[in-house]
Amino acid sequence: MMDKLPLIDMSPLFDTKSRESARVAREIDAACRENGFFYVKGHGVDPRLLSRLEEASWRFFSLPEDQKREIAMSKGGRAWRGFFPVGGELTSGKPDLKEGVYFGAELGPDHPRVRAGIPLHGQNLFPPQVPELRVAVLDYLDALTRTAHALMEGIALALGLDRRYFADHYTADPTVLFRIFHYPASPASDETWGVGEHTDYGLLTLLAQDNVGGLQVKTARGWIEAPPVEGTFVCNIGDMLDRLTGGVYRSTPHRVRNSGGQGRLSFPFFFDPGFDAEIVPLPNNSTSAGADGSDRWDKENVHAFAGTYGEYLMGKVSRVFPELRQKVF
Repeated sequence: MMDKLPLIDMSPLFDTKSRESARVAREIDAACRENGFFYVKGHGVDPRLLSRLEEASWRFFSLPEDQKREIAMSKGGRAWRGFFPVGGELTSGKPDLKEGVYFGAELGPDHPRVRAGIPLHGQNLFPPQVPELRVAVLDYLDALTRTAHALMEGIALALGLDRRYFADHYTADPTVLFRIFHYPASPASDETWGVGEHTDYGLLTLLAQDNVGGLQVKTARGWIEAPPVEGTFVCNIGDMLDRLTGGVYRSTPHRVRNSGGQGRLSFPFFFDPGFDAEIVPLPNNSTSAGADGSDRWDKENVHAFAGTYGEYLMGKVSRVFPELRQKVF
């Protein structure tokens, strides 16, 4: 596992007049074609915000189990928000060795989609014992949404599209989801995965890691480590960008094993198409339907999917928490 993921300075993407945007786009294109994973710096997120988020998260996961369960996902209803315990989330049908909290865009009860009962829309659940977590999470959602919009402009340029293509067609009202995961310490010899092999569902994931590490990425040359790099996010593309590009950009399998001898936190932020967005190939996509899925980790053909992103997402997440499937869907 000696290979390294590329590191891209994305700061020129925040200036629409910057002549450096084309260079950044070329670097993004190379990274997405190579293995779909890269680090970004120059992302505009204040490191003090990340410190606040990490401190509040540790406070929450240090609470007694009964207090954490006060915001259990079963209380989140159709919004699909809240806490789950170790082993409460499945990857490929197997329990993960992690606990965590699900968040998303904060929508009040009067929002049209909340009134309509659309799954994955609503209010977040926050622990009263750690009031600073609410402020940190909502600030983080705002900051990462700005960063993700800029990155999608870079991806549009990389694909030879107008830089606002995704904003105009898919992410004017993006599906924004966020997780805080805690991986308990486990022996280095433990074969249990914090998260098993999987790909992400949507367009783009931005991951902040603490200093423990444990993320591994599957490349054509085998599995490689993606250790934490100070001041960066790990960025990877998901199934929908794979679908939109006809497989030119592939959603890359990855997994997590915490063998560092101490607890680990990670903060994956998912920036995805609007819930009602119809998923169709990009206009300049000259490729065929792409792989048939035989070489994917789940043997599923994402290029056969037709419909809205919401339909794809609902089908996926209902497998992660099967006990909530009937309540939500």
